Amino acid sequence: MKNVTHWIAGAPVEGTGRTSEIFNPATGEVGGRVHLASAAEVDAAVASALAAYPAWRDSSLVKRSQVLFRFRELMYANRDELARLISAEHGKVHSDALGEVARGLEVVEFACGIPHLLKGGFSEGVSTRVDSYSIRQPLGVVAGITPFNFPAMVPMWMFPIAIACGNAFVLKPSEKDPSASLLMASLWKEAGLPDGVFNVVQGDKAAVDRLLEHPDVRAVSFVGSTPIARYVYETGTSHGKRVQALGGAKNHMLVLPDADLDLVADAAVSAGFGSAGERCMAISVVLAVDPVGDELVDKIVSRVSALTVGPGDDPASEMGPLVTEVHRDKVVSYLDLGVSEGAKLVVDGRRTQVRGGTAAEETPGFWLGPTVLDHVPAGSRVHREEIFGPVLAIVRVSSYEEGLELINGGEFGNGTAVFTNDGGAARRFQNEVEVGMIGINVPIPVPMAFYSFGGWKASLFGDTHVHGTEGVHFYTRGKVVTSRWLDPSHGGVNLGFPTNR
Repeated sequence: MKNVTHWIAGAPVEGTGRTSEIFNPATGEVGGRVHLASAAEVDAAVASALAAYPAWRDSSLVKRSQVLFRFRELMYANRDELARLISAEHGKVHSDALGEVARGLEVVEFACGIPHLLKGGFSEGVSTRVDSYSIRQPLGVVAGITPFNFPAMVPMWMFPIAIACGNAFVLKPSEKDPSASLLMASLWKEAGLPDGVFNVVQGDKAAVDRLLEHPDVRAVSFVGSTPIARYVYETGTSHGKRVQALGGAKNHMLVLPDADLDLVADAAVSAGFGSAGERCMAISVVLAVDPVGDELVDKIVSRVSALTVGPGDDPASEMGPLVTEVHRDKVVSYLDLGVSEGAKLVVDGRRTQVRGGTAAEETPGFWLGPTVLDHVPAGSRVHREEIFGPVLAIVRVSSYEEGLELINGGEFGNGTAVFTNDGGAARRFQNEVEVGMIGINVPIPVPMAFYSFGGWKASLFGDTHVHGTEGVHFYTRGKVVTSRWLDPSHGGVNLGFPTNR
């Protein structure tokens, strides 16, 4: 049985109280246990970070960048092992897990440029012999609370930038798939990061609440469902913290009549069923503008029928199981709900054949195959609510305007896409749609690391998005200095070549 611990002050630390089971989603079997941190254990991690912070804050930008570069190389060298841990505990197939690691490493690479990213401005002679300049400085101890669906990538949206900026970091990963966090912690140590600058507390709501309340935690970054994001934002800010809390999504793909329907079908299936639909950027609703609906649904169904569903460690598998039995059952409940609301169940994922098993509903593990609901009524629960599983809803609309109204009228504003060959229509869509991340003939418009990730409306609580320049600003505070020197400074002679120190 695997025993997953905390990581405090540069070493694994056993918990002293409660534990939770870790499942293999492909079999339903218990594969280990994870310690759930008490308030005292969270306090120990924060104390470790607080002790390490001053020296790390005062280290040079060059030194921080060198540690980031070494961490990046170690992560790349260990990417297969990291992907294996993700597949075993989350269930996603190995290639998808490798893609997650690769996208996380993009943020590490972005953070390696911290000497440039923290440059301020300078104005000489704002008054007689008076200069003015701006600087950005770290906050102190900061925390990240991350979800089960990306146990490596989402933490890497946060901690590389926070640490590069000079902060000390406490990570609270999902207790459903916690092992990746410890491998990353050990690689930070191997890269030369001082003990205490990066800590991991495993846990559940008790650990989250303590981080949100702790007086020495200056900022909290969160990614998860909208109700919890709202709770994290309101609780954290009420305790004086800077908070960015990314919530849920219901991402629509608007398909205009001039679109290439083969490309649309490929994109809808890829974006709807990758990682078993457990992505906040998954396409979960296709808005088919008349008259393309029937032809498009036929093309989607033919592609879904060819997908291979199986265990994440099987190279032939294209889609794995869902993360837990409880979550699988919740997603399954939407199939009958959709039919009761008037939708047509054209592909029933409960009947999908699992590689090495039988039908999904009969195979041990947390299985549900790709599911397609057609003629979903606009405004129904299946249309509006975040399902977070392999359920693709097809909503028929009569026009661009009707489709846009449905997107803008929704609770969420995370991601969206439009498929068209009309540049004018695409430009109009990007201007009029009330969503934070937009794809034009791109189904999953996750920004590159040097831009920032985040949505609108109930998909984001707080003022800044994650990673990119907004991430740098989130983990730092600005100062403006006005200076005047009455006497010139003097230095000794040194003919050596100047180097960074």
